Amino acid sequence: MQKKLIKVHPSDNVAVALVNLKAGEVVTFEGQDIEVVSDVKAKHKIALTDLQSGDKIIMYGVLVGKANTPIMLGDVLTINNVKHESAKVTQKTDTTGWSAPNVDKWKDKTFMGYHREDGQVGTANTWLFFPLVFCENRNIELLKDIFEKELLTQKSNNHRMLLRSLVNEGDGNTAVEPEQTTNVFDNIEVKFITHPGGCGGIRQDSESLARLLAGYVKNPNVAGATVLSLGCQNLQIDIFNKALEAISPNNKKPVLMYEQQQMGTVDEMLTAIIKNSFEAIKEANKIERQPAPLSKLKVGLECGGSDGFSGISANPTLGYTSDMLVALGGTAILAEFPELCGVEQELVNRCVEEDKANKFLGLMQAFEKSVVDAGSGFDMNPSPGNIKDGLITDAMKSAGAAKKGGTSPVVDVLDYGEYVTNPGLNLLCTPGNDVESTTAMVGSGANIVLFTTGLGTPTGNPITPVIKVSSNSELAAKMSDIIDVDTGDVIKGEKTIEEMAETMLQYIVDVASGTIKSKASILNQDDFIPWKRGVSL
Repeated sequence: MQKKLIKVHPSDNVAVALVNLKAGEVVTFEGQDIEVVSDVKAKHKIALTDLQSGDKIIMYGVLVGKANTPIMLGDVLTINNVKHESAKVTQKTDTTGWSAPNVDKWKDKTFMGYHREDGQVGTANTWLFFPLVFCENRNIELLKDIFEKELLTQKSNNHRMLLRSLVNEGDGNTAVEPEQTTNVFDNIEVKFITHPGGCGGIRQDSESLARLLAGYVKNPNVAGATVLSLGCQNLQIDIFNKALEAISPNNKKPVLMYEQQQMGTVDEMLTAIIKNSFEAIKEANKIERQPAPLSKLKVGLECGGSDGFSGISANPTLGYTSDMLVALGGTAILAEFPELCGVEQELVNRCVEEDKANKFLGLMQAFEKSVVDAGSGFDMNPSPGNIKDGLITDAMKSAGAAKKGGTSPVVDVLDYGEYVTNPGLNLLCTPGNDVESTTAMVGSGANIVLFTTGLGTPTGNPITPVIKVSSNSELAAKMSDIIDVDTGDVIKGEKTIEEMAETMLQYIVDVASGTIKSKASILNQDDFIPWKRGVSL
């Protein structure tokens, strides 16, 4: 029989409802009979003791809110009786020890990846087209249409076929056969990025975008790139080249540059781009997968469309998986700084060096100040969907989101646009926005992204496989076209976190080897949004 309540940490004074509870129902939990005061939907929290106005709400063992009004034992927590509250952190107070998981069975495991000259290994082999400025977006779209139609498998979309049949109905011809072509190349993907940046804002935003795009070129999933520039924009070619030189001093990947204002007509420029890029893509297609140790995996940890189960099933699964990877010499990246609010002390204490702890606190404080200066605050982070499904304060959401980072030491703290250089758990300063955060982790070197969701989100990335992990089985069944791994068995009590993590790690190896394609990749969910931190001028 499935349990009805779960308490995440021994010191918690609230529990999570695992099933819907009715007012008046009596639930026996931890040796006491609790009468449910009002209807409680699964994923929401109930009080395990009488709380007075001003009393602290503890969940995951940390402060996640404060009672706004008296809350009776067995009553549900809502946005009306609880407000956001988080612990204040000013310094590192301790160094947290770590008991690494046993990974003996994985030590000799390999994945089939693309080895690069700088020692990194890709899980994909991609030729990337991107602009330095939004003025070149149209030319990127033209190139995308040309290359995709000629190089890639084109299977007619079912909905397009539906519309075609409706159009043809008047002629009495409703049978429409799907069209199918084959790939020209077997071993290379061609992807395209557009964005709204590169000019019109402060210079710092252009420099930040240059670092991000340089990170995409350095990412081991990229074989080479075709870069378009207009010529007069803030993000000049030399700024991009300096960013690439800083992040990859001995770059051996081919990077083809084109500046429209120096080349004349669009026709002349596109002709040159197509000829040269095609030759480069042919060369990149010669690179083949070879065995690589799991230590070459760099996994980004993301959550989006979170629900009240995310922090007790999907996120802890990722946390244990990341601990396993770290124990194997691999790399994990935990981002979304607004969703680490309230767990700073734990993360600071996990930092291996004092300067890393200070950098993390400095970035957090500067980020929060910028949000307050804009007239908002981290407390505004939970979305309507989060709140509806039980995440009623930012600290509550953050405490669950941080579980993605497991328990391993924090070896480095990176600002936005900095590239991962140290194996182990890295903290990366990004917004909580799903696409902005995923975009940033890939720019910092992630060659796989694990993305948990309780409500469902189709987010993907143009160069890095994004594996979607559901917190509950209902979502996995309802949105099966976007979910790769379901951790709902944890909620049902049928699997442990450790067992789910073993399944997760094997799935990562399969996707990294190209044996399985992630749902986001199948859907061509190629999302890319840079973080614009400044104003437009």
